[in-house]
Amino acid sequence: MPNPHRRLSDPRELNALAHPVRMAIIELLSISGPLTATELADRLDETPANCSWHLRKLAQHGFVVEAEGGKGRQRPWQVPGLGFTWDSEHAVPSLEERRAAQAMSEVTLGRAMDRLREAQQRQPEESAEWRAAQNSTEMVAWLTPDELREMNDALNAVLDRYTERLTDPAQRPAGSRLCEFVTWGVPTYFPGVDPA
Repeated sequence: MPNPHRRLSDPRELNALAHPVRMAIIELLSISGPLTATELADRLDETPANCSWHLRKLAQHGFVVEAEGGKGRQRPWQVPGLGFTWDSEHAVPSLEERRAAQAMSEVTLGRAMDRLREAQQRQPEESAEWRAAQNSTEMVAWLTPDELREMNDALNAVLDRYTERLTDPAQRPAGSRLCEFVTWGVPTYFPGVDPA
């Protein structure tokens, strides 16, 4: 099983990954890999040449590696790990680090929002069982920094329970489907609402 959660802090790594096609490649390789550039191109509605170019760029930073089997155009690629975290290791990140992290966040969250909109559009086509299982929640709460960290850690622990199913199909129960959860726990800013 690939190692989870590669930590990114180098702005060059973040900038290399903060591209919609590259993120789509990483996502597909994480979910369905290994795949060739041609297979990726078919799924992404891109050209094999474009996918090959993006794969080489991703490989330069170790985001993808060649998988066993295949040669030339039929060479499959895989991800060496699952998921990323990104933030600065410095107490005060540089402007370049902040911009790169912001670009990465925008691409990642934008792709997640696109998938949410598609799921909402397709909801009427789902069975009653799947419609009843879906949920979206938004909340605000007054928390201390320790409580915010504790809540984020608890949410991550719940989400990490099912990570093995991405790489080991034998662990996927009958009737299971790929589902997505997006969480963030951050201080929020409302006009006229000051800290307690």
